Amino acid sequence: MTVFQLVAAINFASHFIALKKRSLRPYWYDMEAKAFLLLVLSSCVLAASVLFHSGTYPDFWTALRHASFNLVTIATDCGFSTQNFDQWPIFVPMWMLFLSCLSASSGSTGGGIRMIRTIILMKQARMELFKFIHPAAIRSMRIGDNAISHNIVTSVMGFIFLYFISVVILVFALLFSGLDFISALSAIIACFNNAGPGLNQVGPATNYAGLSDFQTGVCTFAMLLGRVQIFSIVILFVPEFWRK
Repeated sequence: MTVFQLVAAINFASHFIALKKRSLRPYWYDMEAKAFLLLVLSSCVLAASVLFHSGTYPDFWTALRHASFNLVTIATDCGFSTQNFDQWPIFVPMWMLFLSCLSASSGSTGGGIRMIRTIILMKQARMELFKFIHPAAIRSMRIGDNAISHNIVTSVMGFIFLYFISVVILVFALLFSGLDFISALSAIIACFNNAGPGLNQVGPATNYAGLSDFQTGVCTFAMLLGRVQIFSIVILFVPEFWRK
């Protein structure tokens, strides 16, 4: 199940090309897939190390087995759980929710920002540092053999800004309703990314049934924003959209 969840979070176009060519080489040339697998698999080892050293599990391999499935299922937004990771050291479940925001590839079953936008944002940050050191230099952003236009970079930065500002606003809405911070933050991130369980009141050992009608409505709106994509919903609140 862990393997198939990883497969589902890789761009389906890469799967199609690999099947058509009957080769694994398309995955090697897919920078997004490589970044996703490197981040998630290394996170499994990191989470297992934390769980083992904290005494949560008696040996490293048991910790790795439980950490791998639960981390992968949250990171790929599949929403399953085999352990009550709400009882794990807080670093691990919070890291799992963080991965749900950015690790899945575009064109996959995952949600969140998607790995390609994360790569573009990181490259843009690196380029800004380069320009700060070499202000007269002219340098274009490239991913593999493809040059990334300024319009794409601007669109990605706008999307990521709307993503995080939407999360902040919805978290404050749940805090205003009386929900505790960890429950509010994890609920919005889990709903926004369609990752399933959160922490505390919405953890893997419980569900969202204990939330009030208002809180459930906020989480429903978060799921809608995350699944339909932010621009399609936020544009409805822009006055220019309704003008002829």
